[in-house]
Amino acid sequence: VGREAEVPEPPGITTERCSGALLPGLINAHTHLELSGMEGQAAAADFPAWISQIIALKAARTHTDFLDAARQGLRDCWAAGVTTVADTGDSGAVIEALAEAGGSGIAYHEVFGPHPDQAENAISGARHRLEELRRFAGPRVRLGLSPHAPYSVSGPLYAGVASLARALGMPLAVHIAESREESLLLQKGTGGFAEMWRARGIPLPEAPGRSPVEWLDMHGVLGPGTLCIHVVTVNEPDLDRLAGRGVAIAHCPRSNRHHGHGSAPLAAMIQRELPIGVGTDSVASVAPLDLLAEVRAARRLAGITADAALHLATVGAARALGLDPEIGSLTPGKWGDLVVVDFPAPVDAARLADTILSCRPADVRFTFLAGREVWRRHS
Repeated sequence: VGREAEVPEPPGITTERCSGALLPGLINAHTHLELSGMEGQAAAADFPAWISQIIALKAARTHTDFLDAARQGLRDCWAAGVTTVADTGDSGAVIEALAEAGGSGIAYHEVFGPHPDQAENAISGARHRLEELRRFAGPRVRLGLSPHAPYSVSGPLYAGVASLARALGMPLAVHIAESREESLLLQKGTGGFAEMWRARGIPLPEAPGRSPVEWLDMHGVLGPGTLCIHVVTVNEPDLDRLAGRGVAIAHCPRSNRHHGHGSAPLAAMIQRELPIGVGTDSVASVAPLDLLAEVRAARRLAGITADAALHLATVGAARALGLDPEIGSLTPGKWGDLVVVDFPAPVDAARLADTILSCRPADVRFTFLAGREVWRRHS
């Protein structure tokens, strides 16, 4: 890494000369690539009803459908300059797609089970599924666990999956404090999710009156290696608790806004020095996958500089995923993950980061993963 005269040029290599900017490969801190192709198919304004629609759409897909979706989602990421993803899903398709394509990311296997009586079987099933998926893991493809959300996972199952992740040395990801309905379920036993539970004969969560963050902490979920996704409906004590536990945050501003959840307190998270990465969520929420659009939204929300905002999709996101020794910056010794973006107009060198943030996926000319070209714009 350095000026041309300082960097050796071995014989037999291909030389590409580009204008624009050379960046570290972007890091998407939260995706659901197995849902690719579901743009606009779930349209309920009510979040619990929207979740029900997603469940029905997934039930109609075969493993081949999920694998095709994951492959397309991965190609879309590369086309947008994203080289590493932190993905959650339960089909197993994304880790398979990453492995076959020589991709980079963490595939968090989702676990579900809102009834406490399901916990033992769900944990046993998760163990078995992890054994099946291990064959796809490698130096750049990691396997993790994701007990999905407080409206889809019981307290005993949360505790069991968190214990399993620690025993296996796996990272953990949880959707948490995403919506008002989730908070109502845990604090008061009311709202749309509570109604769905009652209709299915599921007992309401034990120890009511706690915030989602308090409730997860009660079950031993929060700690180093835990990625907390969304984190919208939180207060100051919640944020202090998250910072004290050493968790990381996946911030998805456009998805939060699309579903009417409100805005996460991003500035307060940054002030507490929580590790934060920006994510796109799924195309079922916001399409297309445009990580820099999420970064622009995060910048407006937190009132931060362009450089600080770009940090959320590069080395900051790498830190949130525990991968900063390997990716996130153009540094000797890290993987050669690079993206080249073209600038649509003359650039003010003093405002370079602002210009980079103005780029769209169509401005990506090349994406390289470990020095291997995975995307080239042919125009």
